[in-house]
Amino acid sequence: MNEETGLRERKKRRTREALSRTAIELFLERGFDQVSVAEVAAVAEVSKPTLFRYFPAKEDLVLHGIADHQGEAARVVRARAPRQSPLEALRSHFHARLDAHDPITGLCDNPAVLAFRDLIYSTPGLVARLTLYSAQDQRELSGALREVEATDEVTAGLAAAQIIAVQQILAYDNWQRLAAGHSADAALPAAHADAERAYDLLGTGLASQGL
Repeated sequence: MNEETGLRERKKRRTREALSRTAIELFLERGFDQVSVAEVAAVAEVSKPTLFRYFPAKEDLVLHGIADHQGEAARVVRARAPRQSPLEALRSHFHARLDAHDPITGLCDNPAVLAFRDLIYSTPGLVARLTLYSAQDQRELSGALREVEATDEVTAGLAAAQIIAVQQILAYDNWQRLAAGHSADAALPAAHADAERAYDLLGTGLASQGL
């Protein structure tokens, strides 16, 4: 990548982030369904066609940050240490993300993150888009498991579905702890314990398949 291309890409990234930030501020203030794409474009001082070049759908204005996590489980499996099983790599990764209070684990009590989560889960269209992301994550993880362990398609698909479901349940339980008034730091030990138990249960079923 030459310098000119690098500058162009950085400018695009800054524009993309600014558009998303403007949209989220408006959605938090007035509600996702009460703000049109045209209004977002006007406040951001870009044309509507320009906005759609960066974000093909209104939902993408909100979820592009979450989309960065798409395929993360598959990437963890492919990048795991030698002789480390896919499940152990995913277990270690989840524990590390808990320690970092990554919002994807549900254990982040930053007020802006909590408001963002409330926006998503109070908007059916955004929840529906998250469901599509989850299905894509399962497909990508299934593909990674087939690649690295020569696992058959059905076994890999079932394993991927269980792993993604466990991660979602753990994240939901962590959000519930925060909603009950616990801080992320106070909830961390219980979150680690639940994650350990969940991955142990997964391991009981998947170890016989070499995963």
